[in-house]
Amino acid sequence: MAVLFGRRVCKLRKAAGLTQAELGALVHVVSTRITQIERASGAKPTLELTRALDSVLGADNLLIELWPYVYREAFPDWSQKFIAEQRRALVIREYAAHLVPGLLQTEGYARTVLSLGQTLSSNEQLEERIAFRMGRQDRLTAPDRPELWVILDESVLRRPVGGPAVIREQMEKILWAAEQPNITLQVLPFSQSGHDVMGGSLSLLNMPNGSEIAYTEGSHYGQLIQEPAEIRAFALAYDRLRAAALPPLMSLDMIRSVLEVSDRGAKVPPQSDQRRLAKEQLQQFRGRQLRGGRRRIHVRRPRP
Repeated sequence: MAVLFGRRVCKLRKAAGLTQAELGALVHVVSTRITQIERASGAKPTLELTRALDSVLGADNLLIELWPYVYREAFPDWSQKFIAEQRRALVIREYAAHLVPGLLQTEGYARTVLSLGQTLSSNEQLEERIAFRMGRQDRLTAPDRPELWVILDESVLRRPVGGPAVIREQMEKILWAAEQPNITLQVLPFSQSGHDVMGGSLSLLNMPNGSEIAYTEGSHYGQLIQEPAEIRAFALAYDRLRAAALPPLMSLDMIRSVLEVSDRGAKVPPQSDQRRLAKEQLQQFRGRQLRGGRRRIHVRRPRP
């Protein structure tokens, strides 16, 4: 698909009478970047660059429509069809047991998570996956944006993925998302007992033709489910989770509380620094005691 994309760009560029350098100047990249795209030899184009190329070359959305398929090659086989179906869904319902769903991740959080994947083969592929994940989020604010309902397990909020700065940015993005009219967010607290989908994530998609699709995923597997009986069972499991989770307003209060605790924790020095500081303070205190013990006492002598 990357080769096909590159050939289309090359054909459109030549039809427009442009050199690679001229096209690069119009879309604000160096000419070698255009060469890489046309030869499918470098990093795949970002969605932003694809939109610029499509506009400048008058491709009538052809390049934009090809772009998702170019990036699908960077992902494991099990997730490719789900990604394609999710782009068309009218309603998306998600339960996340361990990590923030991709549609709500920040770039820093996504980089941390995607860099841990066993299917990752190179830094170039990592950058491709990050760019594609960020590009998928554009649909949440597009005119045809879907309704998104997300249930986060409390463990998602408590796990310090990427460190304090990454978590703060991620929690702020979740709070922002919850304010959008097409997004509803709930938290499933630790106080709730076990349930049917504890082992991984669950996604339910309502498609334009009225059908439903379910998708379950763990760290190294994924399964797209289209059997009606299985989908009904997963839909029922999701409804139970929704009933057990905190209401949206209480969920936001919990997220803010976790964010405050994270901020306080970020201001506390590491234990090694605490021990070093305590040792230095103890040495200073003992030094003052010793100096005080050797202080001279001046005795007044009576005048003759």
